[in-house]
Formats: sequence, C-alpha cells, structure tokens
Amino acid sequence: MNILKLFSIAILLYFAKTSNFLVSNVAGSNAKFNTESGVKNVIFQSIDNGKTWQDISKGLPDNMENYDFFSFEKDLFIHAGNEIFQRKSDFSTPIWTKAYSMKDLGDVAVCKTGLYAIRYDGIISKKHFSDNSWASPYPTFYEKNLRTVYETNSGAVLIGTDNGLFKSTNEGKTWKKVLEKGWVIKIVESKGVLVATSQNGIIRSTDDGENWNVVISEGGVGIDVAIIKDGFAAISYNTITKTRRVRTSHDTGKTWQTIDEDLPPHDLIANILQVDNYLYCGHPKGIFRSPNKGRNWDLILPAIGNKVFSVYSMGNIIYAIPKAGGC
Repeated sequence: MNILKLFSIAILLYFAKTSNFLVSNVAGSNAKFNTESGVKNVIFQSIDNGKTWQDISKGLPDNMENYDFFSFEKDLFIHAGNEIFQRKSDFSTPIWTKAYSMKDLGDVAVCKTGLYAIRYDGIISKKHFSDNSWASPYPTFYEKNLRTVYETNSGAVLIGTDNGLFKSTNEGKTWKKVLEKGWVIKIVESKGVLVATSQNGIIRSTDDGENWNVVISEGGVGIDVAIIKDGFAAISYNTITKTRRVRTSHDTGKTWQTIDEDLPPHDLIANILQVDNYLYCGHPKGIFRSPNKGRNWDLILPAIGNKVFSVYSMGNIIYAIPKAGGC
C-alpha cells in the first residue's frame, strides 16, 4: 500500500472519529446515519465526491425547521428562525454552537465584504467582525419585503424585494429601481454576466444589473441558479408539465439546454451545483450526481422520509441538508 493510500485512510478515520459517521453506499442503496449522541439528520457532508456521507449535526437543536446553510471564509453556518449556528470547516470545533441571535431575522446573505442579516420588514444589518456587532449599512433604503442583498464584482449593491430589484453604485447613498415588478431572490455572476431567479423565470443582465432580460420562462418562477465550469446552471418551474426543469448554459447565459432527461420528473427539485467534474442535484428522491454534464444521473444519497435535499459546497467538500418539500 503506497503512502498516498495510507494518508487517505488516515484522513477518513479522523473524520469518522470526530464526526461519528456511518458510511453509506453509493448507487442508491438504503443509507443509514448515526451519531453517538445528540440531534442527527440535519446536515451531512462528503469529502469524496459523494461516495460516502458523514452526519455532522452534533450540537444543533432538535426539531429544526425551515433552516438554511451558508459558508463564509472558513466557517460554516446554519440559520434557523432567529438564530445562527456556527462551526469550523476544519473540525477545530467539531460541534455546532450558537453564534448569533437576532429578532425577526428573515434571511442571511453572504457577500464579498461580509454577512448581511435581512428582515422582511425592511431592516438590513451587516456584520462587523472587528467587534462582533451588527449595524445598518444602508439607512437610506426604505423598501420592505426584502429578499436578498448582492454585491457585484464592480462594487454595485443589488437588493431584491417582492416589488422589484434596486441598485446602488455609491455604497447605498442613493438607489435606482432596475427591475420594476416581481421578486428576485438568488443572483450569481460570472465573466461580467449576472443571472438571477425571479418571479418571471430566470433573468440575465450584461450591464452590471442596469437592465434585465428573461432567458428562461415557462410560465413559472425561477428556482435556482449556480455557476458551473464554463457557464451557468438553472432550475425553473414549468406550468405546463407541473415539473421543475434543470438546464445549463455554456455561452454566458444566452442559450440554455435541458439536462434532466435522466432525472425523475418532479415539481420539488431543489438546486444544482458543480464540484470538480461532477454536477449534483438536490431532488425529492435524494441527491443525484452526473459525471457527464447531465447526460446521465446516479442516485448517490437516498432521501430521508419526505425531505428534499439541498446541496451546497465549500471548496471540494459537499454539504447536504434535508428540508421539508416546498419552494
């Protein structure tokens, strides 16, 4: 056995010891997960492209609902209700601990310059890591029904609401409405092109968010967008087939190709991402992986009960969170 194999085995044994995991088989077998104590089945991780999964839920409260995951720098976070839980991705703190608590916390946006806490009633707070405090970064923004905050590569700030999209190019001193109607939730950027989920489908901008065009519209809404190698991936809802469709674009979002012919049709497909040369799709039947840009998909982690997996990544590590089905 060579040194590389010995090193790999040592790493896996270390994760097994610190994370208390039971390995699941690939190819759609009946996975089982255990932790020695505490809550389980809240969040899983894979360090080997989805071949095995480890339950890393220890330290989280029981009966978590409507929770979400995000990462910032080298830390992992789970947002549930008014609380945010934190954990080091390098296992220096192997148990989740409560990091922040904020009244009426709606969502959290991860941007280039830091974390934003968003309340639906219009209040935005930004994290100051120097003194561990939160402060209002945009006191001149008065819209309500907030959905997201996004910072473009040029330094512009976009705020999505239920009543359109707003933009500032002077650090929030003044704002311009750049999309008149409907909500905007998730925005990504690659090679100077912005792609976003909207109430009208998947939209695209080539001028730093000044103007937007609908590039995928099937009568339904945009569900998810992601950056992949040489392009974008997106999920939208088709009102004719009553299913969510998965597509990719390799020309900066101009044209899109379906890649879900080998996926079971469903109206609750959650999201998509790429790690290494694999595409991963969170689906009501579990997590599917494609080695060939979506031509074929394999079930690598079966669903838990009636939960739908959402998939995330930090570097080459994949995280999976089972949530109640829905938008």
